Amino acid sequence: MISFADQIGNFDPQANASISIALLAQLFNQAPDVAFFVKDSCGRYLAVNESLADRHGLDCCEDAIGKRPVDICPGKFGQFPTEQDKKIIRTGRQLVNCLEMQWHLPGESVWCLTTKLPIVDANGNTVGIVGFSRDVRTAVDNREIPDEFATALSYFRQNLIEFSTPSALADRANISTQRLARLTKRLFGLTPSQYIRKTRIAVATQLLCETDQPVLEIALTSGFYDQSAFTRAFRSSIGMTPSDFRRQAKAD
Repeated sequence: MISFADQIGNFDPQANASISIALLAQLFNQAPDVAFFVKDSCGRYLAVNESLADRHGLDCCEDAIGKRPVDICPGKFGQFPTEQDKKIIRTGRQLVNCLEMQWHLPGESVWCLTTKLPIVDANGNTVGIVGFSRDVRTAVDNREIPDEFATALSYFRQNLIEFSTPSALADRANISTQRLARLTKRLFGLTPSQYIRKTRIAVATQLLCETDQPVLEIALTSGFYDQSAFTRAFRSSIGMTPSDFRRQAKAD
């Protein structure tokens, strides 16, 4: 099977974009509330859709090619995603549905759900990033999303073991459990408990695929208090045990 990295070549920003990138960018041009991008191993844009160019005040998509977010976006709005890209390229860890504030001309900031996936070559090296940021302003007014809520979700993803209940997450966000439930439902279509479980399982599946850590260690890292609880939750969500999932993933 030809990998995505093989299809789009060696990520030379001076080279012509491959048909794979062009088709993806064209596809996402039909979604004005989504900023789509492909980046090279230095975090420079290889392709963007019209929405990303528009929200940064660029005349055309080509004006972003070869640049990083910090080169086209002011202050923290450019610095944060640039540092985020460096971490993904360094670690090979994906970012899924990360709630964050992003820049949008003419001078307003909007909440987005950002997903970034590492592009890996045949040797297992991260050679780029493909991803998108989806506006949530059509579903939720910016004033309804406290800064503490976004910060709490980011902290939760880095410290899964500290949050065993929705109330702990609500306390971290400095909001009521009722408001937490409303926000997670409107943003993710999930209850707080479902969001916590989904995030833990997503981290666990990545560790099972990409590391040789023992299942018990992965269970604890993912926020489960023991291997039995992890196995039950994993089987319920994925349809097989963590060990069976790892064997199948390694075989593929």
